[in-house]
Amino acid sequence: MAEVKVGIINVTGYIGMEIARLVHLHPRVRLASVTGRSAAGKEIGEVSPHLADIGLSIKPELDRVDLAFVALPHGESAAAVVALLERGIKVVDVGADFRLKDAEEYKRWYKVDAAAEYLEEAVYGLTELNRERIAAARLVANPGCYPTGAILALAPAVSESLIEPDIIVDSKSGVSGAGRTLNLTTHYAEINENAAAYAVDGHRHLPEIVQELQGLAPGPALSVTFLPHLVPMTRGILTSCYAMLAGGKAAEGEKGREQVLKLYRDFYQGEAFVRVVAVPPQTKQTWGSNLCLIYPTVDLRTGRLMVISCLDNLVKGGAGQAVQNMNLMLGFPEETGLEGLAVYP
Repeated sequence: MAEVKVGIINVTGYIGMEIARLVHLHPRVRLASVTGRSAAGKEIGEVSPHLADIGLSIKPELDRVDLAFVALPHGESAAAVVALLERGIKVVDVGADFRLKDAEEYKRWYKVDAAAEYLEEAVYGLTELNRERIAAARLVANPGCYPTGAILALAPAVSESLIEPDIIVDSKSGVSGAGRTLNLTTHYAEINENAAAYAVDGHRHLPEIVQELQGLAPGPALSVTFLPHLVPMTRGILTSCYAMLAGGKAAEGEKGREQVLKLYRDFYQGEAFVRVVAVPPQTKQTWGSNLCLIYPTVDLRTGRLMVISCLDNLVKGGAGQAVQNMNLMLGFPEETGLEGLAVYP
């Protein structure tokens, strides 16, 4: 079998480094080329000592590869992605530039123009929901970290019309989700022993959540309130979702809880990286792994569905999902290179 070469644009960010770590251990591909704007010309071990065994120099431009991961900020990845596609290279874009199908909606939330001619071609890379399309794609838009946890938590309920369309999504994220750029909000003295809500008037990941859930919803338009929080930990996202059960969709009392649990377990049966669990999960139970843990239940007093999901924002919420998508695009079993268990405690 011919060697499959992959590359990473912007290996010096948190997601880029995590992709490099996962791909270096992958048995079916070779990390052949990496770029980094300010670090060009340096050895990767100089910038990230934990990746020194990779033994690559960071270059200003990517060499010829079969597939590239683009880990640039929104507004910057589109040009790099288009250039790669024109060279015949498959792409997993870890940024936000191809996630939304509506160019005007993208501009409204991200304040830059979208590469509109490629939006329809790009496949939203949440593997559990778009497996066949991802396998046939040359451009995959990796999901955002918050949407990954929220969509996986709500997909069974929305697709089965189990809930009313008014949905609340409450998420708590570790600080690595903000990336490596220095700012006051993520300064140690600000985040340590502190927790804060942000983007109260609307987070950029909200339209992504709505877009993908609405595509599963056979009923009326969804009304989603999404409120993210920053909490003093490095990795992890815990998402709590709430919605009233639709009339007649579930039995009352414990039987209704059992029906909801069965619905979720049936929906995710056979999935390599989604676990429907019997007790509320914790972020530390997913640390370093590509797992998303989901706990669905019903508040018996109010008839409200409550779903809690946990994932590592840098793995299933980023780099691990990107590698999972790469596996499908290259014809490998999707769990290849991602079998590692969580690090605990």
